[in-house]
Amino acid sequence: MEFYLDTADVESVRRLAPVLPIKGVTTNPSIVSRGKRRIADVLQELASLLPADNTLFAQVLSRDPEAMIEEAHQLRESVPNLVVKIPVTHNGLVAIKALTQQKIPTLGTAVYGAGQGLYAAMAGARYIAPYVNRIDAQGGDGVALVKELQTLLDLHLPESKVLAASFRTPRQVLDCMLAGCQAITVEPGVAELFLLDPAVDSALQRFDQDWTAAFGRLQL
Repeated sequence: MEFYLDTADVESVRRLAPVLPIKGVTTNPSIVSRGKRRIADVLQELASLLPADNTLFAQVLSRDPEAMIEEAHQLRESVPNLVVKIPVTHNGLVAIKALTQQKIPTLGTAVYGAGQGLYAAMAGARYIAPYVNRIDAQGGDGVALVKELQTLLDLHLPESKVLAASFRTPRQVLDCMLAGCQAITVEPGVAELFLLDPAVDSALQRFDQDWTAAFGRLQL
């Protein structure tokens, strides 16, 4: 199971990377644009905060396949082991196939259907990213799509992984993990909700009170 933070906020990664069992960081153009910084600078700073075996993801902007391939190489100049995110469109599939032949790992992104995701895997994408909450917002069932896509990959292309993305609640995250997807990316605010149950603080306070009542001070 690979767990990623979906952010370009360097300070969030600096704070959470020592705490959460993350495998790396995913970004996209919207996320990067919020900070109004050069993507090369953001990627290099993120890479400096993560262990060498972690993975960064960044997305191309062009829609022409040749330009996508060129941008993929530009992004990897900043972080040589970067996984390049390519939208799963007609031109995107052309770029994914070409980059796969060049031994450059890709992620097929903006996936709204299991068949679309399967095409990306068949083209050679290492990861496939269905947009769970965005699918739900359109009246679909994002978790069901993840299940379908994971089943297709298990049956036919086990070398590719579902990397579920776009979450609004921790429940969506858990349901995708229960569906068997091998990778997931979560924005920091949602990721932290797993640790912010008020009942945890209440339980710890009770432990402290009981210990202090018995031994007079909080010390083993």
